[in-house]
Amino acid sequence: MFAPRARVAGVVALFTVVTAACGAAPSSQRSTASEGGVNARTATSAADFGGMDKLIEAAKKEGNLHVIALPPNWANYGEIIKTFEAKYGIKIESEDPDAASADEINAVKTRKGQDRAPDVLDLGQSFAISGAAEGLFAPYKVQAFDKIPEGQKEPTGLWTNDYGGYVSIGCDAKKITNCPTSFADLLKPEYKGKVAMNGNPTKSGSAFAGVYAASLAEGGSFDDIEPGIQFFKKLKDVGNYNPVETTPATIEKGETQISIDWDYNNAAYAPEMAAKGLDWKVNVPTDGKYFQMYAQAINKDAPHPAAARLWQEFLYSAEGQNLYLKGFARPVLMPSMTTDGSIDKAAAEKLPPVDGTPTFPSTEQVDKAKAKLASGWDAAISG
Repeated sequence: MFAPRARVAGVVALFTVVTAACGAAPSSQRSTASEGGVNARTATSAADFGGMDKLIEAAKKEGNLHVIALPPNWANYGEIIKTFEAKYGIKIESEDPDAASADEINAVKTRKGQDRAPDVLDLGQSFAISGAAEGLFAPYKVQAFDKIPEGQKEPTGLWTNDYGGYVSIGCDAKKITNCPTSFADLLKPEYKGKVAMNGNPTKSGSAFAGVYAASLAEGGSFDDIEPGIQFFKKLKDVGNYNPVETTPATIEKGETQISIDWDYNNAAYAPEMAAKGLDWKVNVPTDGKYFQMYAQAINKDAPHPAAARLWQEFLYSAEGQNLYLKGFARPVLMPSMTTDGSIDKAAAEKLPPVDGTPTFPSTEQVDKAKAKLASGWDAAISG
């Protein structure tokens, strides 16, 4: 996103409907066997191809990679895509960048057997977990798999966390005299009609996280997201809630002067908006710290299975992880890269400051929270 993309370091993350695919006729699937007889679609590591050189060879032969829901200004995906294309000579077809995690899952299901099916997915972790349970993904372990902490990967590689961030509050300091630094601040009369989010929490990972963080701020817990729902009901009742979904365009136009979003999105907006005369400030709320990671997965029926696997290897290389970091996202391999010296120190120093050590809800707690939101969000906000 940043556009309204729906997208949990440690464990969790999260959620329109790309219906354009539904009427398209399936295309014939190309052969997935490389010259060495390897079936790329069933390869579970680069070793199955005979090593990275052979994987690269097979991926180049396919020549394309199809992705959706990767906004160029979300976690630096614009530069990541261009770097991958230049490095390997593989064309990335990036469709519907403003889509949400739910859209990605929908596209996998509705486009099965089509060349337009997404090869890879970048998902909120709850969607990664549910997609794996539905049998939609292929198991694959990147070369750095063993360096990824437990709890941040499915054991067979059906999904693997890639980057994450903290819920934060962005604010246009040119229009807002006192930028809020806590969820409690957001209820003040001076913010009437100004507090927006990056999407609907039943579909958007960032908005889901915003409600979870609000719950923690209001005395809730990972087991109880209800206080977060009630916080936003209160925000609406006092007239402060703004239903417009945050994008760079809405910020520039002054339509979303305060936005609850990932810190890497809000931080990335700052230099972009400075060039347009805005002063976009970012604060991790003092009363509701919540950190999540997104996850990568490979479509089990990827039309370009070798390129999909090479994309994963690139994202989890030091180069790919540092490109996430350059976009203010905290890469999953940041701890090990800090230890081995491969981290981009200058980029790491630019991350929004935050105190304390994050804690994470379990899969069961996230599923319970999603169910609670699904049944209670609309009533709280529209009632």
